[in-house]
Amino acid sequence: MLGWFRALMPREDRFFDLFAAHSQVVVGGAEALHKLLAGGEAVERHCREIVELEHQADAITRDVLLAVRKSFITPFDRGDIKDLIQSMDDAIDMMQKTVKTITLFEQKSFDPLMQEMGGVIVQAAHLVAEAIPLLDKVGTHATRLGALAEEVMRVEGRADELHDEGLKDLFRRHGQTNPMAYLIGSEIYGQLEKVVDRFEDVANEISGIVIENV
Repeated sequence: MLGWFRALMPREDRFFDLFAAHSQVVVGGAEALHKLLAGGEAVERHCREIVELEHQADAITRDVLLAVRKSFITPFDRGDIKDLIQSMDDAIDMMQKTVKTITLFEQKSFDPLMQEMGGVIVQAAHLVAEAIPLLDKVGTHATRLGALAEEVMRVEGRADELHDEGLKDLFRRHGQTNPMAYLIGSEIYGQLEKVVDRFEDVANEISGIVIENV
């Protein structure tokens, strides 16, 4: 009965524009991180780019939370809106944390498996960016949304494999001879894995919205 009533009421659809804008900022952050992991003299520039994008994402998140408070009728549950935008924001926050570690330890070169994890992060970001606009007509796009969420889960599984392979490789190369290199590398691997974990959280939020609204 409540769903029927909400369907008849005018909605605040600005949320979808904000979600889409945020998802594009996150894609930009993921692509900058991937480029950063190629190493070289451009590392500092890409670090600054990610920090700036994180600030942009925070501003959009604030706009969403403000709109939740001010809107009489929202497209779906207010709690789901807040959880979705927060999970998206957590992804780029984690990218910024990775940048902090890279900057702190003045890293300019990165293992091939780290670079491959950067590619996985880009995949996850693009999958989420494809899914977000489909929430505007969640019933119509339920099947595609489910498929995209499952693909994010698959990508996250690949990130876990790369993380484990990377740690083993680090230990073989540095475990006995250069403990600091091992510790720094393992920290970066761990943070990259957490970035993908945050995209999995977004996929779970999307799946929950589909279940509740179809």
